Amino acid sequence: MSEQWELVIKGGQVVTPTGVVTADVGIAAGRITTVAPNQSAQRIIDATGRLILPGGIDPHCHIEQMSGMGLMNADTFETATRSAAMGGTTSVISFCAQAKEQRLHDAMADYTARAARGALVDHAFHIIISDTAVPHFTQDLMALMAAGHRSIKIFTTYNIALNDRQILEVLAMAKAGGALTCVHAENDALIGFAKDRLIAAGHTRPHHHALSHPRMAELEAVERMCRFAEFLDAPLMLFHISTAEALAPIRAAQARGVPVVAETCPHYLFMEADVLDKPGLEGAKFMCSPPQRTPPDQVALWDALADGTLSVVSSDHAPYRYDATGKLSNGPDAPFQDIANGLPGLEARLPLMFDAMVSRGKGGVEAFARITAEAPARLYGLNTKGRIAPGYDADLVVWNPDRTHTYGDNDLHDNVGYNPWAGTTVRGWPETVILRGEPIVENGTLVAQPGNGQWLRRTDIGVTPRGEPAPEITYLESHS
Repeated sequence: MSEQWELVIKGGQVVTPTGVVTADVGIAAGRITTVAPNQSAQRIIDATGRLILPGGIDPHCHIEQMSGMGLMNADTFETATRSAAMGGTTSVISFCAQAKEQRLHDAMADYTARAARGALVDHAFHIIISDTAVPHFTQDLMALMAAGHRSIKIFTTYNIALNDRQILEVLAMAKAGGALTCVHAENDALIGFAKDRLIAAGHTRPHHHALSHPRMAELEAVERMCRFAEFLDAPLMLFHISTAEALAPIRAAQARGVPVVAETCPHYLFMEADVLDKPGLEGAKFMCSPPQRTPPDQVALWDALADGTLSVVSSDHAPYRYDATGKLSNGPDAPFQDIANGLPGLEARLPLMFDAMVSRGKGGVEAFARITAEAPARLYGLNTKGRIAPGYDADLVVWNPDRTHTYGDNDLHDNVGYNPWAGTTVRGWPETVILRGEPIVENGTLVAQPGNGQWLRRTDIGVTPRGEPAPEITYLESHS
């Protein structure tokens, strides 16, 4: 006779780390207790004919964050995580962005308080470093990593870029603190060179934005960051890979044992650069950096997901309204260099990927669960998340694999006001979403409250140094 649990999800096809099984999922005290047939509980959710998948983990989203242009994101923690929940995502890693001259400790206190008030799903932070000269920088960074903030983000371009020496120092500190360094890797000089010449020639429409980010800019910076990681034997995540060429140095570094991982995003898998070429300033809705590329790049990215070169698909949710508060803040005829970069993605990420991977067969349901939940949990140290197995948090999504949905112009639950995927039809839909054993979406209706989400302390990241830094580093470590 089975034990009675607080909640059982009955009769679905459960996607576990070892395969897909027909079973019931028992839940008690917010954790998964069993995955087995014939379980009983005080509450039952009937999942007959449905797939039961781990809650999605989106490890790259900008929430309630000031951009480098001085614009606040359209979404608060409440609106962004509401959108996340409606799309089947139960944990997010957003950014704690250090302003110039701001102590890291103060930046984290600010973001932590805002997320605690508003977040409907569980959350953690990447620490964006833009100013290493502030007082107590090293002390604050080491203390934040020790407290459980185990990822850092740096840029090689824009007005918050670090120089190569600063990047090496941050990589070394992150390694010492057990953290993963995440990089927006594009060559700033190449972008500036191309951008200035486009502007001088009068090529300033949104579709010229793609030309202002040469493919070579991504390739050069990715290769340089891989070499820096190799020199220090420091864990590295390369964000939002968009080109086929950039995959070669990542594969080569991984083959050499360098602790390098990488991700891509739905807008690189499903959109092409011509999405920017629309009447008026409509293309601004789709502007992001790096920009969308070409069909051959999409093929290469899918191949890289299949062979493990790319580990994760994140949304890179960067929401700006298509009005004077966001994309049009510099007027209805603004040149591309004065238009905020980014598009909403938290809510559509999982349905788009489910449609492609499960409904259309580009990898299957187990690969879908790995790329959207298990891998980000493992890589970023979310050690109780990402799997349907006893002892893990009961973060679960009941998917209807046969339900279709065509996105409308403004049917997302964020605060952006438009849907970049309008007109796209997906097959497969998250109907019920459970966070730590409690439904937060029931049959498509949000039932969670702001502040429901918890901050996630992280310990061991899943990118491990191989123990072979450059000989010079080995010497220094042994003689210090």
